[in-house]
Amino acid sequence: MPVTTEPLRSADRVDALLELREVGVSFRTSAGDLAVTRGVSFRIARGERIGLVGESGCGKTVTGLAIMRLLAADSARISGQVLFEGRDLVGLSAAQMRALRGREIAMIFQEPMSALDPVFTIGHQIGQAYRSHFAVSRAEARERAVQALAQVGIALPSRRHDDYPHQLSGGMRQRVMIAMALICEPKLLIADEPTTALDVTVQAQITDLLRELSERSGTALLFITHDLGVVAETCTRMVTMYAGEVVEDAPVDAVLDRPRHPYTSGLLRSLPRLTPRRAPLGFIPGRVPGAAEMPPGCRFLPRCGHGMAGCDQPQALRVLARTPSDEPAGERRVRCWRADALQLPGSVNP
Repeated sequence: MPVTTEPLRSADRVDALLELREVGVSFRTSAGDLAVTRGVSFRIARGERIGLVGESGCGKTVTGLAIMRLLAADSARISGQVLFEGRDLVGLSAAQMRALRGREIAMIFQEPMSALDPVFTIGHQIGQAYRSHFAVSRAEARERAVQALAQVGIALPSRRHDDYPHQLSGGMRQRVMIAMALICEPKLLIADEPTTALDVTVQAQITDLLRELSERSGTALLFITHDLGVVAETCTRMVTMYAGEVVEDAPVDAVLDRPRHPYTSGLLRSLPRLTPRRAPLGFIPGRVPGAAEMPPGCRFLPRCGHGMAGCDQPQALRVLARTPSDEPAGERRVRCWRADALQLPGSVNP
C-alpha cells in the first residue's frame, strides 16, 4: 500500500536556508480554482546548488515564481509555507517582499531581452537594482555596476556600462542579468532556464559562471531547467517534478547512478548521449496531463511501465531507508511506494 508522508526531521533543518512545506499554487478561473502544483516540499541549504527538473508544464517555473511572490495576487493563491531563514514568505506584505527581493533572494529570468528595459542602459538598470536596497550615490552605484559586469566576465565593463540591451549579444545580455541578480550579494539565486535561448558554447560559459560564482560567494542556487546534462555539471542535488508534484529529491550522483522513480529514469534514458550507439532513443509515452485532467492516485501511472495494484492511490513523498551505498550520498525522497522494489536504469547503469 502507498506509504504516509514522513516529515522532515529537526536535524535536517539546521542548515536550511529555504524550505518549502506542502506548497501549492492554484489560479482562479471561471470554473473555480485550478490547482497547478500541490504538496511541493524540498529544502535548500546555504551554498547548495539544486537542479529543479522536469518536462515543460510540470510546475518548475510556477514554483520559482511562488517563492519570489511574483504571481499576480488577484489571480493566484499560494498555500503551504515558504520558509526563508525561518520567515514564511507567503505571509509577508508586498512591501516586505520588495525589501527581500534582490537583496536576499534574486532571480534570473529565461529571456533577458524581455526582462531588460530597452530604453535604459544596462549600467543604469544594474545600478538601480543596487540603489533600491542601499543608500548610495549615483557615482557609487555606477562603480559597483562596473565591478558587477567585470565579475561576470564582460570585457571592457566601463564601456559596456553605457550600452543598451539591443547592443549586446544573447550571451552578454544573460551575463548582465546575472550581474543584476548578484550585485546585492543575495543568499539565494533562482535561475529560470537561463541557458535555453543560447547556443551550446555560450550555455557552457553561463553554467560554468553560475557554478563558479556560487562556489566563490557561497550563494545558494536553485537552477530551473529541463537539461539534465546542465544539472549534472552544475548542481549537487536534483529535485524532479512531474504534473505539479515533487517525485524525487536526491543527490545528483546518486540519481545518475540509480534513479528511484520511474519518471526520473525515463528522463535519463531519453538523453541522446546516454543512449548506446545505434540503440533506439528512449522516450516516455504520452504527455504531461493538464491541470484540469490530473489522474487520481499516482499522476505518472498512465505513462508508467511499472504500475500495479496500489498505484491508483495517492502517493506520498517519503524518505527512503539508507543503504551502505546511499550513505555517503545523503537523504533521498521519492513519491513511489514501489521505489524499494524497482531496479531502474540510470545514466551510469543503463
